[in-house]
Amino acid sequence: MKYYLYAIGAILCWASLPAATGSSLESLSTYELMFYSFLSAALFLYVQNIIIKKSLKIYVPSLKVTILGIWGIFSYHFIYYKALDIAPIAECAVLSTTWSFWIVVFSSMLTFRKLKISILITALIGLSGTILVILSEKDFTFNPDYLFGYLLALLCGLIWSSFSVSLPIINKEGEDPMIFFTIITAVISTILFLFETPYKVPDSTAILSAIYLGFVPLGFSFFLWNRAVPGNLSVIGYLSYFTPPLAVLLVSVINKQEIANQVIFGMVIIIFASVTGNYFNKRT
Repeated sequence: MKYYLYAIGAILCWASLPAATGSSLESLSTYELMFYSFLSAALFLYVQNIIIKKSLKIYVPSLKVTILGIWGIFSYHFIYYKALDIAPIAECAVLSTTWSFWIVVFSSMLTFRKLKISILITALIGLSGTILVILSEKDFTFNPDYLFGYLLALLCGLIWSSFSVSLPIINKEGEDPMIFFTIITAVISTILFLFETPYKVPDSTAILSAIYLGFVPLGFSFFLWNRAVPGNLSVIGYLSYFTPPLAVLLVSVINKQEIANQVIFGMVIIIFASVTGNYFNKRT
């Protein structure tokens, strides 16, 4: 049960991003956003580690685990930010949330040594509910001019799911490598940021939004997510379908907007997929 609570906490962190930041991050480039957000995230996680372990030392994983961390943390976020910079947010949000679907598929294949049809069907049902909610108030059209951005968003789903499923398998030492992953991502982001020219000082709202991004959806969510993935990844994958609906609900509540019936219907579909998927996953 504790693994699922950690997963829910991480999902709530991710869901808070749209309501808290809105469109202010649009004034930052991909390199600036990576720099400010991951510098904040690295600082948050390092200070947290000092408080918890009462030590300045951090765990440094093996080269293989480090490469996986760069793949999962740096590559995912850089490509995701770039996709949002190229293609419309609605379409990218739908395509990037396929990581939930792939986690269920990959973990099911690892558990059962094959892809169970029941798992595939319920995963697709959950994904359809997610798409329904995201598109509740948007015109959804795939413009071929944005094809590269769409492909990047799809790649994000494969990156995060492969990272989440592979990390517990490859990291055999039992230590938490997320702090090191975040620090190394911050270092890479800083190097790329320093090479970006010309540089202009962004407005305070954009910087504060990036700092929030680093502290909560990146920093604290990493802390929670890394403690969730040792649990049943199929169930966690289904739970992650709640991220887009919760984001829509938070925006509606904070902005005092009426919640569309389509959002409620999508939530019902997602809950159904979660419960059904959990049932099938427990069956051998």
